[in-house]
Parts: sequence; C-alpha cells; structure tokens
Amino acid sequence: MKRYIDLIEQTFEFPTREFGVDEDHTLMFNNVPLMDIIKQYGTPLKISYLPKISEHIENAKLLFRNAMKKYNYKGSYTYCYCTKSSHFRFVIETALKSNVHLETSSAFDIDIIRALYADGKINQNTYIICNGYKRPKYLEGISALHNEGFINCIPILDNLKEIDYYMQHSTAENVNLGIRIATDEEPNFAFYTSRLGVRYSDINDLYRDKIKPNPRFKLKMLHFFINAGIKDNAYYWSELTRFMFKYCEMKKMCPDLDSIDIGGGLPIQTSLVFNYDYQAMIDEIIENIQWICNKNNVPVPHIFTEFGSYTVGESGAVIYKVIDKKQQNDRELWYMIDGSFITQLPDSWGIGQKYIMMPVNNWDSPYEKVNLGGLTCDSQDFYNTEAHSEDLYLPIFDIENEDQYIGFFHTGAYQESLGGYGGIQHCLIPAPQHVLVNLDAEGNITTELFADEQNSDSMMEILGYKSQPAKELHTIPSNGSGKKNKKTAEEVVV
Repeated sequence: MKRYIDLIEQTFEFPTREFGVDEDHTLMFNNVPLMDIIKQYGTPLKISYLPKISEHIENAKLLFRNAMKKYNYKGSYTYCYCTKSSHFRFVIETALKSNVHLETSSAFDIDIIRALYADGKINQNTYIICNGYKRPKYLEGISALHNEGFINCIPILDNLKEIDYYMQHSTAENVNLGIRIATDEEPNFAFYTSRLGVRYSDINDLYRDKIKPNPRFKLKMLHFFINAGIKDNAYYWSELTRFMFKYCEMKKMCPDLDSIDIGGGLPIQTSLVFNYDYQAMIDEIIENIQWICNKNNVPVPHIFTEFGSYTVGESGAVIYKVIDKKQQNDRELWYMIDGSFITQLPDSWGIGQKYIMMPVNNWDSPYEKVNLGGLTCDSQDFYNTEAHSEDLYLPIFDIENEDQYIGFFHTGAYQESLGGYGGIQHCLIPAPQHVLVNLDAEGNITTELFADEQNSDSMMEILGYKSQPAKELHTIPSNGSGKKNKKTAEEVVV
C-alpha cells in the first residue's frame, strides 16, 4: 500500500520552500521541527512563526520597487499594516521592525497607537491611516492625535458628516484627510454598492463644500478597496480604472491631493497548489495607474497599501491531536481532534475558508479517506475538504498505541479575533496555548510560550459566576422619568 508521503509527492510539487519532511517522517514548517514543539508544549497548540511576517513585508516592498523601476514610476510606495488582521503586540512590533506604517479600524486601535508611541516603536511622523465608520470615541482619539502633533494621522472619511467632528475638535495647524470611495461590489454579491465609503457622486461636493473652504484641512488621499481582493479579472480592473479616473478628476480640482490607498487584498497560499504571479499583478497595477494619469495629464500619485492577511496570515499554524476514530457508517470515518474548528478556526466554519492541512507525523504510513470532527456538540464543527480535492486523506494509525497529530497552516490572520480570544467560545471550548517561534541572531530556532491554554477561572469571571463588586441598581419608574434608585445591588438583567 502506498504511503502518505507517496500520495503528496505524486499529487504536488513537494517538498516546498516552506514544507518538508525530516528523516523521522515528520513535518517541517519553515524548517521548524513541529514534533519537537509538540513534545515540549502539547496540543492543541497555536504557533506564530514571526520571521514569516518580515519576509512578506520585504517581499511586497520588492514587488512595488521592481514595478516602479520597470515603468519609471515617479511616485513613492508606503506599506501599512492593517491591524485588524491581528492586533497582537508581537505581530505589530515584528512588522514595525520592517519600517511599516499602520492602518486602524476602531477606537481601541488608538490606544494601541499610544502604547507603541510610548515605547518608542513609532513616532509622530508614522502614517496612521484611520479607516472604518467612526463612533464618538474613535473620532475623539483621532482628533487628539492631530492636536498632539501626529502630522501623518490621516482619517479616511467614510461618510459626509465625519469631517464635521474634525472641524470642531482638530485644532492642529494642518489636518490631512482622505476619502474612501464606495466601490461597486462583485456581480454575485448581495448588494450593488459597498456600504463603506462615500458615493462617487458626492465626492466633489464634499471637497468643495467642507474641505476646500477650510485652509487648515487638506485632502491628501483617495482610498480604494474591494472585498474580492487583488485579482486579475475584469471586475478588479474595471473598479481600479474607475477609481483612477476619479483621482485624476479630483487632482485637477485639488492640488494637495497626491496619494492613493489601494487597500489590501494580496492573497495568501491556502493550498499546496497555488499559482499567483505577484510580480505580474503589481506590474500591471503600476502600469494601469501610470497610463491613466498620463492620459489625463496629472502626476502619478504616491501609493499606499494596507496588507493584513498577506502580512500575518502565513505565519500562523494550529496543531491538533487526533483523540479518537469513529466509523459512523460504511463510508464515513471520523478523526476526532482535541479542539474545535468553530471556535479556533472560525473562518473554516463561517465562510468555508480552506487552509493547508497536513499530518505532522506518520508520513511513512498508508493513508485513508477521513473527515475531521471538532469537540463541540454542533453538527457544523467539522473539516472535510481541501481546495484541491473533494476527499481528505490522512495516515492510518493505531489509536491505542500510536499518536497522530495534524496541522492547519496559514491561519495567522483574523482567527483569534473572530474566535473571541480569551473570551467565551461555543461550548466553552478554551483557547489553546499559543507559542511564538522566532530565530535568534545566529539563526537558531527559539520558542516562547505567549499564553497558556485558557482556564475555567477566566470564563467563570466573564460569565458572572465569580464574586464581583456590588453595582448600583437602576430602576425605571412607571412614569418613565428614569430616576436612579441608589440602592446597592447586583447588576440588573432585563
């Protein structure tokens, strides 16, 4: 019978630059011996391989540098990290070592900006691109940064009213602004136009009526992003072209406008079969932008990107142990894992995201078709396909006498946030322990336990089962006056 390694080597180009198998028939991830980490920490286990973050940042910078040189592009390129992809300090500080700038999404991002500034990780010249629909606390934080001298804090206006707050509260001598343009969604999307940003038809009036009359305010940037990401298809090129013609129109009205933000969207590898020509795609973007600007006789803009998944996605891995085999009928064999897809890899459940999945050990064993089942009592807590195949194969092993470990790779973006890291997950499945893997100055692999597996005490406190300070009781009188009852009591749940 063929071995699992025979199946992989016959189906894919394997080994790859990232994955290989050692002499003990166990998987290597970026030359990291995964079984050594499993022996040290156990499972379930999340791994962040930090050098991959720097590698991707430098690669993206090289792509744009090559393209700009090829077409003699006169604008500059600025790499911003999209913090919502992973807010962890070790991620952002690793990214900042590669001289990136930052893009924010919420009020609490401003607290992160302040912490980084206090530690000397950023300065007041760092670009802070403030995206999203902004509630009062977020608006307050942005204006405070303006007033404290963060000259490159650029709020991206998401609606027609947002600027009113800055006009009243941002007292800095110069306040730079951007406008997000509401793009059309993909033809198969539920809505025609994105809910995010300002309509094309409203942008001219927004500039003329509210930005141009105020000498302290300068429109510096137009922002473009489509949910489908950067793809070589008619939809992407149509929207980018439409956006660039609008930029040229606005540039003739607004001399201060000199930059565009084309958002994120560079894909990451979700299968061992992955064919995406990054350089060709970036070349074509630069060529199109330059051609449209030349056609309209305007200078080319400086280009900003805000790559999130591309920055951090391929640094992540989740390792599980197969704890049981269940033959539920003649055709369906289940390998049960010591974790949950719904809680720990929520994109696999919520949007059908596929990840690279491979066994960590037993590569010299024969294989069988399986389904993977999670721990929760939910019928949707399973994983049974890969992007390249309808069937999922794993090594055959003796559950009584052998251990089998499996790994999901390129899981570094969004999963912790969507899964409620450190909070309450479905069926109270705890967040797994989290290990950081890095390289020291000599190139030796180092590991560090970032967080233990979540314990019951943290959950009990969140759920209100641990004693807490008494809270002030509020009553709603029948006359609706809303006066407070000053009696001390536990919080009222209605």
